Amino acid sequence: MNESFKRGAREGLTLMLPMSVGLLPWAIVTGVAMRSTGLSAVESLGMNLIVYAGTAQLGTLPLIAAGAPLWLIFVTALVLNLRFVIFSAALAPAFHGASWSKRLLSGYLLVDGLFVLCADRLLRSDDPHWRWGFYVAPAMLCWSMWQLGGLVGVLGAGVFPKDWSLEFMTTIALMVMLVPMVKQRAMLVAALVGGLGAVLLRGLPLRLGVIAGIALGIAAGFVAERWSEKRRQAW
Repeated sequence: MNESFKRGAREGLTLMLPMSVGLLPWAIVTGVAMRSTGLSAVESLGMNLIVYAGTAQLGTLPLIAAGAPLWLIFVTALVLNLRFVIFSAALAPAFHGASWSKRLLSGYLLVDGLFVLCADRLLRSDDPHWRWGFYVAPAMLCWSMWQLGGLVGVLGAGVFPKDWSLEFMTTIALMVMLVPMVKQRAMLVAALVGGLGAVLLRGLPLRLGVIAGIALGIAAGFVAERWSEKRRQAW
């Protein structure tokens, strides 16, 4: 833990702290939702620790409650987390030469806000010690906030009044992370098409409308990116 690592950690924490606060309401709602689905406190805390992916957790809970087949639950979680394949591939150069354990830990700790805020600076730096501090410190902050919020939601599931509409807090938290990601036209197109598709196809059996909406969003984003590239080349 040299000075370069400490400096990177301080800068990463300063950058991430405002956004990390938004994880608390989302984690609390996820904790409440897991208990409402019928999971025990131990099962809920275990899911929060092992899965560590709010979108996948919330997306698969209705399937678990409905007794959907295991393969569908697995595929749904996989599709909901496909974006992390792209995020990981984009960040891979920053971890060139890092140990296997560091890369494994980095993959587990990766969250949307971390990628949005830290990716550019990580890829621009040539100092591996600074990069590791800049990544792992805010990543651990987010992980801690998520586990803390999940614990509050799991243990307080029977205490929070239903008229508090906690699910609205989740929507706000997601929007805070979504806005910085849709600055590019392709990302905006993907978000609009994916969201609209999921709403229009919500009547599909086994809640396959979400998966279909994600597939449409990815396809639309890819087409929009290719179209933008052709326009840039034409100019």
